[in-house]
Amino acid sequence: MRGFRSVSLFGALAACAGSLCVVAVPAAAQGSYSPYNETAAAALARYVRTLAQDPKDFDALIGAGRAALELGDAQSAAGFFARADEVNPRSPLPQEGMGAVQVANGDGKAAMPYFTRAQQLGATQAMLGCQRGLAYDLLGQQANAQADYRAALSGADAEEARRRLALSLAISGDKAGAIAALAPLSANGDAVVARVRGFVLALTGDPNAAITAINTAMPGSSSSVAPFLQRLSSLPAGQKAAAVNLGIFPDANQPAYAYSAPVRPAPTTAAVSESVSTDRLAGIDALLGVGSQPSAQQARISTQAPQPAVQQQASPLQPVRVAYSAPPPKPASVQRTAKSFDDGKIWLELGSGQNPTALAQRFDRMKSDHEELFKGIPAYVAQSSDRARLVIGPFRGSSDASILSDDLHTVGIEAIRWSNSDSDRIVPVAGE
Repeated sequence: MRGFRSVSLFGALAACAGSLCVVAVPAAAQGSYSPYNETAAAALARYVRTLAQDPKDFDALIGAGRAALELGDAQSAAGFFARADEVNPRSPLPQEGMGAVQVANGDGKAAMPYFTRAQQLGATQAMLGCQRGLAYDLLGQQANAQADYRAALSGADAEEARRRLALSLAISGDKAGAIAALAPLSANGDAVVARVRGFVLALTGDPNAAITAINTAMPGSSSSVAPFLQRLSSLPAGQKAAAVNLGIFPDANQPAYAYSAPVRPAPTTAAVSESVSTDRLAGIDALLGVGSQPSAQQARISTQAPQPAVQQQASPLQPVRVAYSAPPPKPASVQRTAKSFDDGKIWLELGSGQNPTALAQRFDRMKSDHEELFKGIPAYVAQSSDRARLVIGPFRGSSDASILSDDLHTVGIEAIRWSNSDSDRIVPVAGE
């Protein structure tokens, strides 16, 4: 179940009422995307200006990814987090961010390996709780979700975690607990608590009271929101979570999306300012000056209006080859001709260094020792500005990569997940 965009509850609440506009938020930081009193759009503009001067500024990459997520642009967020992982692969923050991207796409299962890796790298439950909790909610594991949300109440995303906790409790049928969870927000005059309360009432089987509550908060919205609220309590737990948190609502065995967003022209370097509010932050590579021209795919993203959600996904991943006819054995080396891959593909990294030929020879030894395990799996050397990587893939999804990573671990080979960018030159290992 995937949505074309995800926002915090500010956007989802307005979306479910059929509005094209996200509810205005205070000009103060709404979560972990910024330490300053600024909107996500202003934060993103500031981070992009920083990255234009230093594309490897780790804090700016993480901040830009989080701000892009807040604005509903999961695709750009994924790019920022992937680059942050390149800069500092031992930090848990890029893995946490990639997990949040999968959550924003409505895929709780795909998010979990990223959160697990982030925890292995030192992330705490308070850091992960707001996003991982929603991943658990999408999987129908409300008890785990609520434990994560409660841990996140001491973190930077405390208010969002509290809203999500209330909704999760309502999904579990705990109406009193859900209303109690919202009490601190009500006391602080939270702008959207009335609408969250409306969702709580709908989730716990009182759609008429929910309609009244939401119509009070959003006058005139009852006719558009009523069908949504009336069906809400009948959905499975995971679909309830997707509906109230991400605006994804099932319809005739296919997900229907409770909202769409207006399309604005793609920003230029001069135009990226506090007015940034589009759902597609096009031309990021050009803005960061990474030394390559935007691809045709990026150009299409910059100029075309969003299509229905199913069409918004990136082009299908190239399938992993399951069998091949190997040529006669010969010394391992790296071919000269690079292959073209879209950025953001999922790979497993088996090693890195400055000598591509040595990496190819390392793979030759691995394959010789574990022929069955590596059968049919192509190997490449990905050459970046700072080093070369021995990688296998690309994989169709995170779960496929995780399965093979676990298998490799059993034979003493450590593999870490890696995503490529446009600047990487990916060359097949000779003989693969």
